[in-house]
Amino acid sequence: MLLNNKVAIITGGSSGIGAGTALLFAKHGAAICIIGRNLENLNSIEQQIKSETEISDDKILLLQLDVSVIENLECIIKKTIEKFGRIDVLVNNAGVLETGTIENTSLEQFDRVMNVNIRSIYHLTMLATPYLIKTKGNIINISSVNGMRSFPGVLAYNVSKAAVDQFTRCVALELAGKGVRCNSINPGVIVTNIHKRGGMNEETYAKFLEHSKTTHALRRAGTVDEVASCILFLATDQSSFITGINLPVDGGRNVLVNRTNEDF
Repeated sequence: MLLNNKVAIITGGSSGIGAGTALLFAKHGAAICIIGRNLENLNSIEQQIKSETEISDDKILLLQLDVSVIENLECIIKKTIEKFGRIDVLVNNAGVLETGTIENTSLEQFDRVMNVNIRSIYHLTMLATPYLIKTKGNIINISSVNGMRSFPGVLAYNVSKAAVDQFTRCVALELAGKGVRCNSINPGVIVTNIHKRGGMNEETYAKFLEHSKTTHALRRAGTVDEVASCILFLATDQSSFITGINLPVDGGRNVLVNRTNEDF
């Protein structure tokens, strides 16, 4: 029960890495506020959590919200404090992936990606900071190997994740003296729905996963559970002397790409 009596906010928690993290946090005793846009998915993960843990209704809060809307971010903090009275862990996981190059990525598309992937993180972290200082809590931002290495065809996504990594390091320095840690996780290809939402059909995605065997040193894509366990580590006192890191959870992709020019 590594998070017993702790309160965690998890954005993008209705599927993929966010949902897996919410389940793992609940198993370790945390009260959780789960934010997502899909109500059906939110209800589904709630039922899964209740079926696999002993969590009670007073330790779980679901919010169907779009994090790109400023008022919604204010609502997240307000509702969390109203229900739980504190914030110990902020997991900024919500994100979108869209394809495009410098020749065809419109400003509208760029703004859409940046609003979700970095602007929402910036503002929600700012709003949560006073409460995290009180609890000497911590922040985990979900970035990507794309923040550490350059890949063609996903320009706006690359830029947004590089911004997340820099934001993580800056916030870590600014809040370290107040006892708040801030780190990021940089996944490689993880089996979730993000690529399908980004435009891949089933056939293309299957080929993409097969191709991942050649672009990752461990010769496979990763799983949600493998990322969630690293998020848990950074959220607990087991990582109490770690702040300001961008942690690759990528099967060695960030080092393999140093010697080959693989497409995204």
